[in-house]
Amino acid sequence: MNRKRLLALGLPTAWGAVAITYKLACPLAQQNGLGARIVTSAVFFAVGTGLILHVRHALLRELREVKKVAGVAQSVLLRPLPPRVDGLNVAAAQLSADRGAVIGGDLYEVIATEHGVRVVMGDVRGHGLAAVGTVAAVLGSFREAVHDEVDLACVLRRLERALGRHLRERARAEHPSAGGEPESPVAEEFVTLLLLEIRPDGEVRVLNCGHPWPYLLSGARAEPLTRAEPLPPLGPFPLPAELPAVRCGQLLPGETLFLHTDGVEDARDGHGRFFPLPAALAEAVAAGPVSPQSVLRAVLAGLLRHTGGRPADDVALLLLRNDRRHVVRQPPGEPVGHRAHRLT
Repeated sequence: MNRKRLLALGLPTAWGAVAITYKLACPLAQQNGLGARIVTSAVFFAVGTGLILHVRHALLRELREVKKVAGVAQSVLLRPLPPRVDGLNVAAAQLSADRGAVIGGDLYEVIATEHGVRVVMGDVRGHGLAAVGTVAAVLGSFREAVHDEVDLACVLRRLERALGRHLRERARAEHPSAGGEPESPVAEEFVTLLLLEIRPDGEVRVLNCGHPWPYLLSGARAEPLTRAEPLPPLGPFPLPAELPAVRCGQLLPGETLFLHTDGVEDARDGHGRFFPLPAALAEAVAAGPVSPQSVLRAVLAGLLRHTGGRPADDVALLLLRNDRRHVVRQPPGEPVGHRAHRLT
């Protein structure tokens, strides 16, 4: 590192020394003839060009190092998901609305626990780098809570408390002169959130705070997993005292859940038309054998075509296919949500 710094300082110094030596010591530089002036101008032009190229090279090298460090930090925050989690085939992708940013205001995570595979998909108000701090607070709390809490409702309450702490700390940092606790640090901030649990028998339970419902891909069909009324987003209003998870039946082997943020359905083309997600999913599952990776590629390609290559909002997609060989039969008469499977 010291050698690089010495080289960075030494080259401009050498260029400057050459220019000064030529001006003071070279007899040609003291002449006023046209030829002497042309030579002198050429020398100083070469020195100036060398200095500009050197500075440009140094800035580009520093920019590459900064991007490398930022990429490592972002991959730690929103780490790449493994291709398989406890018998589930996983595929995910995210696009940030801010150029140069790998992640933005969307978040997702899939973790296998003793309570089942637990999934979070969320969307922080706003997009891009300004929302990264909130994403870090929510994801950090989720990664701890899913192992500690037996009930999915308790996980959601942990996320609510973590979001409140983060927003209060941010409000104090942005307005240090106010002192004390901010009166309403979450007045204009919120997070839409989907908590999903896939149990060993394939049963799916969901808590939804203002987030788009997932789609179920089964055979050649693509339909919403449930049409239950979601809770309000996290932040503006406290969670209700009772938080019963919505039971959505069993995810059978070969079936896939498609989770997404509202940046997908809200994406518009040049004429202001929204992206037709149900039609894109139907086309993807009708094209042939369904795999999370093929559906992800098809929907993402269609979305980029629709928006001209750059969505105006952050976008996150997550697919989970049940590749387990055995499914435990659900007890008769057990209440389920919009859809239920029974094995015969």
